[in-house]
Amino acid sequence: MLLQLLDYLGVAVFAVTGGIVASRKQLDFIALLFFATVTGIGGGTLRDLLLGVPVFWVENEAYVLVCLFVSIFVWFFAHLIERLSKPLRWADAIGISAYSVMGAAKAMSVGDTVLVAVLMGVVTATFGGIIRDTIAGEASSIVKPEIYVSAAFGGAGSFVLLAAMGTPQIVAACLAAAVALILRGGAILRGWTLPGYGTRRDG
Repeated sequence: MLLQLLDYLGVAVFAVTGGIVASRKQLDFIALLFFATVTGIGGGTLRDLLLGVPVFWVENEAYVLVCLFVSIFVWFFAHLIERLSKPLRWADAIGISAYSVMGAAKAMSVGDTVLVAVLMGVVTATFGGIIRDTIAGEASSIVKPEIYVSAAFGGAGSFVLLAAMGTPQIVAACLAAAVALILRGGAILRGWTLPGYGTRRDG
């Protein structure tokens, strides 16, 4: 049940980020719906295709309806959302937290290895945002020095590790999502980064 809620949450908040980007570009509603839907289901779609399982939103149209309802909400209230501090980045952070766990959990549920599960968590959490930024013609957070993919890796890796240790699924999911959110939140609030290539110093 918790993982299902995380899945819906991941779709919803990523859809919000797609809608916000479209609203900033003053696009029409259909374009906004397109941005919200592609962003919301993009990561999970790639995950399912790579895992060779039925694509989640094809089997359950509720996910598409979530994107529709989110689009309607953003269409009418984007100007209020924009009053919040860094709404796009925080929505993205929540989406990464939820989807990194869900992606890893789904890979584990179909019997894939630990490494594949972690990678699927990262793919699920980041690919929707990459599609959004690419279509919008904006620089993706993935190519910026701040922690982004690393947050998804931290969330997915934590979930897989905790699950391997026998931690109850609900506890593992909550803790792992918190790890991802803390890492991404630190990047938003404090500018956390990891050392990049070329920043090393020889002794």
